[in-house]
Amino acid sequence: MDEARAREILTAAELPAREPEASLLALGENAVFGVGGLVVKIGRDAELLARAERELALADWLAESGVPAVRAAEPKPRLVEGHPVTLWHRLPDAVRPADPRDLAPLLRRVHALPEPAPFTLPRRELLGGVERWLRLAGDAIDPADAAFLRERRDSFAPAAAALTPHLTPGPVHGDALPRNVHVGPDGPVLVDLETFSSDLREHDLVVLALSRDRYGLDPAAYDAFTEAYGWDVREWEGCAVLRGARETASCAWVAQHAPTNPKALAEFERRVASLRDGDPEVRWYPF
Repeated sequence: MDEARAREILTAAELPAREPEASLLALGENAVFGVGGLVVKIGRDAELLARAERELALADWLAESGVPAVRAAEPKPRLVEGHPVTLWHRLPDAVRPADPRDLAPLLRRVHALPEPAPFTLPRRELLGGVERWLRLAGDAIDPADAAFLRERRDSFAPAAAALTPHLTPGPVHGDALPRNVHVGPDGPVLVDLETFSSDLREHDLVVLALSRDRYGLDPAAYDAFTEAYGWDVREWEGCAVLRGARETASCAWVAQHAPTNPKALAEFERRVASLRDGDPEVRWYPF
């Protein structure tokens, strides 16, 4: 799904504000548009409908739990031409970019929550999307690279399942990065709830440790995060396993964009090469 196709779906959704007024905010797993006072998320295919339903339920649960997070504008997703479409209240303009220290107290609040009563959170299937992303990549990527990632997935999945946690398992955000925090006039708010799950809380903390090592996050900013959260996941013996699993998933995620974006293909090849070489310090770039 490219921007042109996403705009066709947006028009077919027949929102009160018509498509020419929509601004593209993001194009990744979803196409995200700002339309007046709404944010509209369009999923890539119908397989994501159940996830969209859960994301809307999550928004209500977090509101009831007092966790600052994005709020839904409609309680159920629409299915438009085979694509799940969800509507959200648009947040006020950010007063500044979010940094890792803004994320820490939000995670502490999420990690203090019990399991939700109204619905069941899935396990954090970190590697669950690998096959779909590789399938979407198709012939745009080297079949040997796809096979390599499948082998890594199959080795890391049982290792991750056997880990002994340091923190009490429970609800996690699943993609805990500053980009998923919006700092508005009333303070930091969590956004992008689609990866919420119930699993090792360490999943949320490994994300930022990997950002420090792979994506150029300032070590001082990482230290501020661990100080605000109260613990550094790198002290945990299972950190390397979750890191390896996330690196595998991150490579496959980029692959799905390779058929239409040469920069995505180049980034995918960079990441796979660094994993093949066993080099944990090759710089990766956000996509």
